[in-house]
Amino acid sequence: MNAGDPESDETLAARAKSGDRAAFDALVRRHKDALYGFVRRYIGTADESYDVLQDTFVAAWLGLKSYDADRPFLPWLRTVALNKCRDVGRRQTVRRLFLRAFAREKADEQTTAHLDRERDAETELDQRLADLDRAIAALPMLYKEPLLLTTVSGLSHKETAAMLKTTPKAIEMRLARARARLATFLLPRHPR
Repeated sequence: MNAGDPESDETLAARAKSGDRAAFDALVRRHKDALYGFVRRYIGTADESYDVLQDTFVAAWLGLKSYDADRPFLPWLRTVALNKCRDVGRRQTVRRLFLRAFAREKADEQTTAHLDRERDAETELDQRLADLDRAIAALPMLYKEPLLLTTVSGLSHKETAAMLKTTPKAIEMRLARARARLATFLLPRHPR
């Protein structure tokens, strides 16, 4: 759909900006699956990803007054989602610091057997997907964001560069480094 169609994203966003909840609901239905895929890869867990997706749409609804109707709606919505993911990333960093301190105190209570039982309960495909999600979530933002924007959201290097305020060449280099890190993380580990 282009911007001249009566049901384009931009038309629906303009109606939603005027308070039309049905127009905003149509935008949510149209973009929730693609945004969930992006958020899921960024965050790494399904439950938290649903929360972030919901926060994204709430923030988008509340932030419609700042949406410039002369610009495409989807990049604006993706930016809202990216900012919500970054917020969670900052909270996760703080949480990890506290959890590491707690884990040192309680290390004797935690066993690898428990982790092994959890892994054995999952199917091989579920495990591989979970490993991939964790690997992507563990990437530094510098590499994770271009990877998700190009791979999950389907943006070109040029579109990703514009969104992240850098050059397409920088995006290309970051993608290569992200893939190299993922390959290292996902290679099978051999027992010693």
